[in-house]
Amino acid sequence: MKKEFRVKKNKEFQEAFKRGKSFANRQFVVYSLQKGEQLHFRIGLSVSKKIGNAVMRNQIKRYIRQAFHELDADLKQDYDYIIIARKPVSSMDFHEIKKSLIHVLKLSKVLNKPKHGNNKQKTIPTELKG
Repeated sequence: MKKEFRVKKNKEFQEAFKRGKSFANRQFVVYSLQKGEQLHFRIGLSVSKKIGNAVMRNQIKRYIRQAFHELDADLKQDYDYIIIARKPVSSMDFHEIKKSLIHVLKLSKVLNKPKHGNNKQKTIPTELKG
C-alpha cells in the first residue's frame, strides 16, 4: 500500500478519534471519518506493545494493510480509517484477520456491496467434470 494512503500524523489520528464514528468487535476497533475532498481512502494503524514483540506487531500491520488492499474496490473511498488491534489478534492468521475486519467494516456501513460475481462459486467447465 502506497505511503500517501496512510494516516501518519498524530493530529489526523486525533481528528478521527474526535469527529469519526467508531465500531468494534473483539479483535478490532475501527474509527471512520468521512473526508469529502479525498479521492482514495487512507488507513492508520495502532498495534499496542501489549499485543506482542515488534515482529508480531509488524506482521499484524502487514496483514491489515493486505486485507485493506484486497478490499479496496468494496470500501468507500473518501474516508480515513483508523484501525486499533486488540489482544486476540495476536493468535490469528491472515484469513481470520481479514474476516474480522470485514465484519467490523460491515457494522460501520463503509463496506459497499461486493461487485457482481465476487462471491459466487466458480463453475467448472463441463469438459473438465468427471
